[in-house]
Amino acid sequence: MTDVVLATHNEHKAKEFREIFGSVCPDIRILTLSDIGHDEEIEENGATFEENAIIKASVPASFGYIGIADDSGLAVDFLGGDPGVRSARYAGLGCDSAACREKLLKVMKGVPENERGAGFVCVMALCLPEGSGLSVPADLRISRETAERSGRPAEMTAVVRGECRGRITDKEYGDLGFGYDPVFFSPEFGKTFGELAADEKNSISHRGRAAEKFAAVLSRVLK
Repeated sequence: MTDVVLATHNEHKAKEFREIFGSVCPDIRILTLSDIGHDEEIEENGATFEENAIIKASVPASFGYIGIADDSGLAVDFLGGDPGVRSARYAGLGCDSAACREKLLKVMKGVPENERGAGFVCVMALCLPEGSGLSVPADLRISRETAERSGRPAEMTAVVRGECRGRITDKEYGDLGFGYDPVFFSPEFGKTFGELAADEKNSISHRGRAAEKFAAVLSRVLK
C-alpha cells in the first residue's frame, strides 16, 4: 500500500477520490492535508486549472509525500467558459456552494435550453518529493513551459485532464454530491449529478475520467 496525500481539507472531495481510486488504483491509500497536520489553506492563484492543480499538489510534496491534487470547475458555454477556475469563488470569497449555485441560476435565468451547454473540467496533478527515487516517465511529464511557469521540475510532475458535458438546469434537482452537482444535467443518465448515486456519477464524471488516466500515470511512476 502506497500513501499519497490529496491536497485538500474537503472531506467530500476526499471521499469521492477514495471511491474512484478504490476501483482503479486499489494499492493507493489517500490521505489529506489534515492527516499530515497541515491546516493552512493553499492560495490558488494560477491562471489555469493545470497551474492551480500543480500549486496544490506541490504542498504535500514539499513535506516529503507524494502529492496529488485536482483543480476542478464548471465551464458554461453561454458565459464564455466562466466561472472556470473561479468556480469555488463565483459568488465571492467566503461564500459556500449554495451561494455559487444561486448566482449561476440567476445569471442563466431566461437562457434557452439549447444555449445552456456546460462542461465540468478536472485536472489532476502529481508532484513527487525530492529524494524519493521516483520520476515521471518522459512521455508523461509536463511541458517545459508549464515547468517554467510553475517552478516545478518536469521529471517530478505530471498532469492529466478529464471533462464531461451536460447543461445547466433552471433550478436545483437532488441533494447528492456537492458543488454545482444539483444544477448540472447529465444527458447520459437523464438526471443531474445531484440525483446520481456515487457509482453512477463516477462512471461519467470529469473527476472519474481524469482519475482513470491518473491511475495509469501513478502505476507507471510507482513501478
